[in-house]
Amino acid sequence: MGYDRKKIEELIDGTIDWETQHRMLSEPKDPERFQVYLEILQERVPWEDRILLPYQYHLYIVEKKDTGAWIIKCDCGHEFCDYRENWKLHALIYVRDTEEAMSEIYPKLMAPDPNWQVFREFYCPSCGTLLEVEAPTPWYPVIHNWEPDIEAFYREWLKIPLPTEK
Repeated sequence: MGYDRKKIEELIDGTIDWETQHRMLSEPKDPERFQVYLEILQERVPWEDRILLPYQYHLYIVEKKDTGAWIIKCDCGHEFCDYRENWKLHALIYVRDTEEAMSEIYPKLMAPDPNWQVFREFYCPSCGTLLEVEAPTPWYPVIHNWEPDIEAFYREWLKIPLPTEK
């Protein structure tokens, strides 16, 4: 069953009814859905670089219009880095590593011990949007969540050429 543009917009906005959402996620995907999804996302950003893949909330892998480079870009237009790099190393980072900083989130005596766990908050340097939070041990390196194989995604999953090949 194919879903119209309105239903896909509702899915993106989080306003879709639970029953339809459950059906959309449970059934095989209609072939056009990803393309419609990308078109909706593209219309909502203020820049012209082509979205190749949504990376996570507020972040996209885009093809730069002027150079053809594939980079990670925020809703606001801030360009982080090449899509294979860890974008978090280019973000503003606030580390909650004291009892006082942890108590801004947790009630007194319910926060984790900052000797064993810290919170790292990653913000866009341009718009200040909170993009992600990690909760590792203090000595653990910044986590690189994933590096997508964009070519394989388009060719093997979607069975269509990359937009850059059209």
